[in-house]
Amino acid sequence: MPAAAALVHAWRRFRGSDRYAECVRVFLALGGIVAWCLARGEQAAVIPALLGAIACALAETEDHWRNRLGTLLVTLGCFAAASIAVEWLLPSPWLFALGLPLATFALVMLGAVSGRYATIAGATLILSVYTMIGVDAARGSAFDPLHEPLLLLAGAAWYGVLSLLWSALAPQQALRLSLARLFDALADYLDGKAALFAPMHGVDRDALQLELAMRNERVVQALNATRLVLVDRIGTRRPRGRTAARLQLYFMAQDIHERASSTHHPYDALAEALFHSDVLFRCAHQLQLQATGCRERATALRLRTPLPESRRARAALVDLREAIDLAAHQRQAPAADIQRSLDALARNLSAIQARLDDEAGAPSDAETGSALQDPAPQSLAQAWARIRIQLTARSMHFRHAVRLSLALLAGYAVLLALHPRNGYWILLTTLLVCQPSYGATRRLLLQRVAGTVLGLLAGWATLKLAPFGPWQMALIVLTGVAFFATRQRRYTLATAFITLFVMLCFNQIGDGYAVMWPRLLDTLLGAGIAALAIYTVLPEWRGRRLDRVLAEAMRSDARYLAQILEQYASGKRDDLAYRVARRDAHNADAALSGLLADMLREPDRAPASREAMLRFLTDAHTMLGQLSSLGAHRPATPRALEPAIRHEGARVVATLDAFADALDGHVDPARDVAATPVEAAADGDDTTRFVLAQLARVLALHGRLRGHAQALRSA
Repeated sequence: MPAAAALVHAWRRFRGSDRYAECVRVFLALGGIVAWCLARGEQAAVIPALLGAIACALAETEDHWRNRLGTLLVTLGCFAAASIAVEWLLPSPWLFALGLPLATFALVMLGAVSGRYATIAGATLILSVYTMIGVDAARGSAFDPLHEPLLLLAGAAWYGVLSLLWSALAPQQALRLSLARLFDALADYLDGKAALFAPMHGVDRDALQLELAMRNERVVQALNATRLVLVDRIGTRRPRGRTAARLQLYFMAQDIHERASSTHHPYDALAEALFHSDVLFRCAHQLQLQATGCRERATALRLRTPLPESRRARAALVDLREAIDLAAHQRQAPAADIQRSLDALARNLSAIQARLDDEAGAPSDAETGSALQDPAPQSLAQAWARIRIQLTARSMHFRHAVRLSLALLAGYAVLLALHPRNGYWILLTTLLVCQPSYGATRRLLLQRVAGTVLGLLAGWATLKLAPFGPWQMALIVLTGVAFFATRQRRYTLATAFITLFVMLCFNQIGDGYAVMWPRLLDTLLGAGIAALAIYTVLPEWRGRRLDRVLAEAMRSDARYLAQILEQYASGKRDDLAYRVARRDAHNADAALSGLLADMLREPDRAPASREAMLRFLTDAHTMLGQLSSLGAHRPATPRALEPAIRHEGARVVATLDAFADALDGHVDPARDVAATPVEAAADGDDTTRFVLAQLARVLALHGRLRGHAQALRSA
């Protein structure tokens, strides 16, 4: 019985993994193609049909089956146009050289419409190169202009049908897994937050805050991905059943994220004031238990098992409250502002635990509304407007489109000059390695070359041990599945699998050894062209976008603060306007984290500017935490807003907006002067004191951020 239970648990964990569904679909698609071709004795059709299925799998998005049907039709239309154009133009090098950069530019700009179209455009470019490879492999046979495109489309359509059936039979799977990834990201964030509460000397809290900002970026990405899946499932309808329940889980995660990102008091000051107390240790322990609770919820979503009770977390919360009360009644009690911050922190941790335990209940539509902002264009006019906005040299999309177009044209010229046979891997490597940013291009370049070498060594050993035999077809299917299982997290290994896949495919219609050295040479050439392009063709150095990203972070913080202060007067209401302002602030913070991470990988970055960038990110994330604490403690009922809060809040919002304008170059930076500090409230209730104290800390951080911005300009 224990062995049977272990097998059941292992099966559930396998089914609950993120890559399970895609890998099963790819296995069925590739296995079906191989079985069909072997049964009919058409081994020559294996390669194009398999490549078509792989391209369609790369174009797949996590849509409901109705939307997936529309996406599949668009994908097949793009695939058909691209493969037929390649088939007709390839015999005429001059016409092909003219059409290649134009088509590349158009497809990359199509990706500006939305993430869905960016995925389709990328897969279409990959299929275009696959068509070239298939035509090259079939050279010498009777010319049929539709033979290769039809085989590619047949393989793509077969995978598309399997994907539609899977989506119809398991409509909630993508949403469950997306929510599971979200709660896993929240758990990592809570663990990072717990590390800040260590009351010890010598703790580098700036480094911990920097790591926390990077973890926050992953939470924001998970929130955005889950929102897209929910928008696809809900559409314009009112959510019902399991979709409605999972929408409330998404709102729960948003609330936990806002509360977890809150900063109630400078951590160094807390550690100094409570150095001989166990209060901060208990806060850290509570956050770690809540991180465990998030992981347990993620596991329950993946495995579809009941959520375990969190008795330890509730008991630890009681102990924390008692420790805070004891500290307040000691002879050397903490200062009043420290005590207020501890009380607010305890209320915040209690609210997080209540959300994890579902004790807070699902918020009503009157509180939240069930509306989610749909980022997709709602008409062709909106889609074209998005593309038109990007048609400028300042646009990252435009620069990448020009760069990739010229890189592929250069790759085609090198192909014709060196070895027209089996040379299209140059284009494929250039296409996959050449990314919008220098950091991503460098990372993929190294991983691509290493994976290719590893795959060629594995292919050489495989062909040496067993050069022929039908078992190779099974290995082709398995290596294709392994590529999809590893491509998201282990790109080097994924490249090795796809290289072995290619060698085995070509061994079915010729000599697998014949593609070994050309494949390695073409990979090196394609990687070199991509590296040269990222350096010379409209290079996308992230420093050029730094001022705009910094300004957007401050401007989004100002809008978030304005929404928070409005709700201090009207009462807590997680409506669409508030959620959008909160999400924009966190998106801007995540964009800043990603931008600075890319900049640190770029060459010729002075140490002084590196330090200024990191300090700006640390303080910007701390400022967002100060705002989040104000959002987390919004009063549930309307109240008359104190004149001091109204006046000082408006002043802080105006100060952040003015700082954003100075960063963006809309006003003279010299006109952005340090703001007058907020005076602490001598009287008033605890809410007034708390809000004014947080506004004072925001203004103090604004002064530090001004100094970091000046250091960046002078570096």
